[in-house]
Amino acid sequence: MQITVDMNRCESHGQCVFAAPEIFSFDDDYLVYEAAPSDALLDKAQKAAAVCPVRAITVLPAAS
Repeated sequence: MQITVDMNRCESHGQCVFAAPEIFSFDDDYLVYEAAPSDALLDKAQKAAAVCPVRAITVLPAAS
């Protein structure tokens, strides 16, 4: 899968970090994330995108 975060839209609420700490974290108040995590984390990635209050996260399936 491929994850992108619109950093211009992100307001660092941190809901993605709670939903998927394997993918998202903070480093000095800046969001960092794994852009191409394992497909085993798809459910968590989708939940993180869904709970983002500003809808800054996009999750796309792996290219085939």
